Amino acid sequence: MSIPGPETITRRELPNGIVVLVRENHASPAVVVRGYLRVGARDERPEQAGLASFAADALMRGTESRTFEQIYETLEAVGATVGTNGGTHTTGFGSKSLAEDLPLALDVLADVLRHPAFPPDEVEKLRGEILTDLDERAHDTRSMANLAFHELAYPGAHPYSRSVDGYTETVGDISRDDLTAFYANGYGPQGMTVAVVGAVETAAAMAQIEAAFGNWQAPTYERDPLPDAPRITEVRERFVSIPGKTQSDIVLGYPGPARTSPDYMEAAVCNSILGIFGLMGRLGEKVREEQGLAYYSYSRVAGGAGPGPWRIVAGVNPANVEQAIDSIRTEVRRICEEPVSAEELADNKAFITGSLPLRLETNEGVARYILDMERYELGLDYLQRYAALINAVTVEQAQAVAQHWLDSDAYALAVAGPQG
Repeated sequence: MSIPGPETITRRELPNGIVVLVRENHASPAVVVRGYLRVGARDERPEQAGLASFAADALMRGTESRTFEQIYETLEAVGATVGTNGGTHTTGFGSKSLAEDLPLALDVLADVLRHPAFPPDEVEKLRGEILTDLDERAHDTRSMANLAFHELAYPGAHPYSRSVDGYTETVGDISRDDLTAFYANGYGPQGMTVAVVGAVETAAAMAQIEAAFGNWQAPTYERDPLPDAPRITEVRERFVSIPGKTQSDIVLGYPGPARTSPDYMEAAVCNSILGIFGLMGRLGEKVREEQGLAYYSYSRVAGGAGPGPWRIVAGVNPANVEQAIDSIRTEVRRICEEPVSAEELADNKAFITGSLPLRLETNEGVARYILDMERYELGLDYLQRYAALINAVTVEQAQAVAQHWLDSDAYALAVAGPQG
């Protein structure tokens, strides 16, 4: 399969500012639409945590011309799907349908994005579903450790410290008027990006997107800059007691590089070595396999629009928590202090570059990458340069990026489990 690039991706900006990107793929009869609006949880007040996610979910509950049932009956009649979801920086949306049903799918998608009704009865049903999910989350060790970690790593009013889904007390207080006000103040074509991938001619896809969204006008708004996330210089710890559990979850980490950071690619390679490649990298090999201290242990560098977290996660027997933390810190210290071998670096580069075609096997995967290329201004040739960017990472750079972002003696650490 050819790697998507400027020869096969067409980019156009509509008069109202919406950016549309299209890549044809006639090997499948389906068409995938993925996109985002520039509004999310970072635009809500702390006392209304969960508002952006609540609003995004409520879009599908009814419009000015369609009830909740009519939306799904329309889609199910042709086997199409439409969905919306709230994130930290953006609100995502998308559809999947056969090529001949793309106009219908886009009609429904445009309706829920542009004309939501927020029906009071459906809002209350949705609130009940969210509160049920939050109650279940309170008993999930991995989720609660992750929440506590974010509060430690991003203290104060930083948007990254808050749960995108909100909390029982905040979601319970969000009114329908809050939802409509949030929608009115943040939704619109400003910063909107849409990717279309599949069995549709480029000109037809462009015309159909413009027909659905081209006349959408809404007031523009300005965002405050994202607050800084200073380097952690001490140990910040919290234990979340969840009685009755047989497993404890550990999240240890730091504010990490944004996707646009000059050293992001080096961080991605370093992270593969630490906690992805093979049996989940060095963490999986040492903490899980050799020492038997964890059911799983891995690391993830989030990237994203801001300083997303670089986390190490482990699920362990409660009796092994302290030993597992010590072992994790040992691996962090080792990757900071000892240069990786040329062989280990080469193996990880081969894994990263070799797995790219697998991530591009589906229309959804291609659409996701195209959106990232636009959002982070990587260039339409980014995927064609990807292997070269990864292969350019040196042993020295892999160590330097670890030393810059990681520290075995200063970190945020959250543990959730049965002991307290």
